Parts: sequence; structure tokens; C-alpha cells
Amino acid sequence: MAKHGTWTVVFSDKIIVKRTGEFNIETAKGLTVEDDTFWNQSKFNGLHAIQFTNDNIDNDQVEFIDKTNKNTSYSESIYGDFSQFISRWDSAYLVVLQNDWDSDVLTVSNENFGKVGELAIREETLEEQVVRKGLRPTNYTS
Repeated sequence: MAKHGTWTVVFSDKIIVKRTGEFNIETAKGLTVEDDTFWNQSKFNGLHAIQFTNDNIDNDQVEFIDKTNKNTSYSESIYGDFSQFISRWDSAYLVVLQNDWDSDVLTVSNENFGKVGELAIREETLEEQVVRKGLRPTNYTS
């Protein structure tokens, strides 16, 4: 049976997928992390993907590009603490949340300077946005 980790990392696509917290197997959120310096570290050479669960029930799985290599368990001593992937996903997701917040601006109409029967169309102010949807996100932690 294929393992579906709570986190999946696909090296060739530079994608990290989260399936934990507010995301599950049906709503998994994959984000591309553009950071060539990170992805090109020699410790990641030859890796295709990581299925990470950290559930102490079964081994987290590392898949290799070369299919002659058997899948192995994730080892912090070889690949580093898995939080390196989570923190990059969190940073990318914060950008998504901020972009969503920034683009969610309503058009409102109100009386045009008190002239009865005349309406003015405008975008809601920052203050109105904050009242409607709360403050703009400034951090995200998985």
C-alpha cells in the first residue's frame, strides 16, 4: 500500500504538500517553494519524494529517483530536521493568505456626498476591510 504522509515533498517539482491540521487527504494543499539554494543541497541528490507522517506507527518514507534503490526511512541525520520543509511551506502559505486578503476588496455604494438619490461607487476602505475580515495575516505556523 502506498503511504500517504501528513506531509509530502516532491523534489523535482519543488512542491510541499500539507495533509494535516486544517488540510486532510481530500483538501491537501500543495505549494511550490521557489528556493533553488534549498532544493539543490547535495543531501537531496537522487531523491524523488518524502512521505512524512511522524506518527511513530510506521516509518516515514523516502523515495529515490533511481528505482533500483529501495525506499528508506526518513533520517534527520541524513536529510535534516523535517521542520525545514514545514517552515518553507508555512512561509509560502502566508503569501497565499496575504494575497487572498489583499484581493478580497468589495465595491460599495453610498450616497454621493449627501445628495439624495445619487450613489457613488467605491472600493471599501482599509478600515472597512479590517472590520469585515479581520487584520491582514502577518504569520502562519503549522
